[in-house]
Amino acid sequence: MNVEQRMNLISQVGEEILTVEELQNLLETKKKFVAYDGFEPSGRMHIAQGILRAININKMTAAGANFKMLVADWHGWANNKMGGDLEKIQNVGKYFIEVWKACGMDLENVEFVWVSDMVNDHNYWKKVMQIARNSTVNRIVRCGQIMGRKEGEVMQASQILYPCMQAADIFYLKADVCQLGMDQRKVNMLAREIGPKLGYYKPVVVSHHMLAGLGQPVSDSKDAIDRVIDLKMSKSKPDSAIFMTDNPEDIKRKINKAYCLEKQIHENPIMEYNKYIVFEKFKSIKVERPAKFGGDIEIASFEELQRIYSNGELHPMDLKNTTTKYIDKLVEPVRNHFEKNTKAKKLKEEIESYEVTR
Repeated sequence: MNVEQRMNLISQVGEEILTVEELQNLLETKKKFVAYDGFEPSGRMHIAQGILRAININKMTAAGANFKMLVADWHGWANNKMGGDLEKIQNVGKYFIEVWKACGMDLENVEFVWVSDMVNDHNYWKKVMQIARNSTVNRIVRCGQIMGRKEGEVMQASQILYPCMQAADIFYLKADVCQLGMDQRKVNMLAREIGPKLGYYKPVVVSHHMLAGLGQPVSDSKDAIDRVIDLKMSKSKPDSAIFMTDNPEDIKRKINKAYCLEKQIHENPIMEYNKYIVFEKFKSIKVERPAKFGGDIEIASFEELQRIYSNGELHPMDLKNTTTKYIDKLVEPVRNHFEKNTKAKKLKEEIESYEVTR
């Protein structure tokens, strides 16, 4: 695969790339590079964290990434996830890894790294201290949105550590590319600014799209990152997301309730599901409907779906029924894994007994 092909793959992942020129130079100088994402274990996994994350990582590894998935258990602890119970947080981390095993992630080129192992190394804390010493409290507080906290929201003292740790993660892991969601942009910018000052480097940032929740979108007047926090799937609102072990009835019910205006493409969560998940996994989809409503149709691309739907040739209910069918096909292998694998089943039952906290 040449540089142009690798750039094309990564561009499919990155809703924003900082910067395209730096990424081009990286690919020209390195056939293999290190990319990383961190995940804060906190309750059940939804489809954006599961299938969409696997799709993006597989594109990155195909483009030459050795991908490091950081199990941010100590970050979750600092952020009071799972009521601040570190053991529960770590169990959720194990559950996340089980989901990815079952949903097609390229695990040959993915390494799972636990922060609880990193914190035993004083060199890690040295990097955290360097970030903290070269940042103001106000700047760190403004990064609070990376934790799912809106700017100005009261923070615990432990949460002040979080952005410093996340910026330090990048340099500790020697990550050439930060491949996280758009909601993590502020701390990635902090790392880009502060890295060269500390004698490190400026990481390339490839920020992936945040899949919208199934409810009605929030007001356009909000701050862009606050809108991402509101739009992204929320575990505190179970019907706003498809979870990776949902049964067919749950999937159907949630999608049937979803916000999906006739002919509307923009800010339509069902169209987002098709763009970022369904057409990434299936070459075409078949809409099954009675002859009196136009009969069955085969749709070969998302662009074709956009045209048909915006012209009013496809009713929202037909779109929802079709989306339900294909999403269920993608969730089914994961659901089966947790039903048939004794260890995974026990882990799932334990996770579902935990009370979900922000």
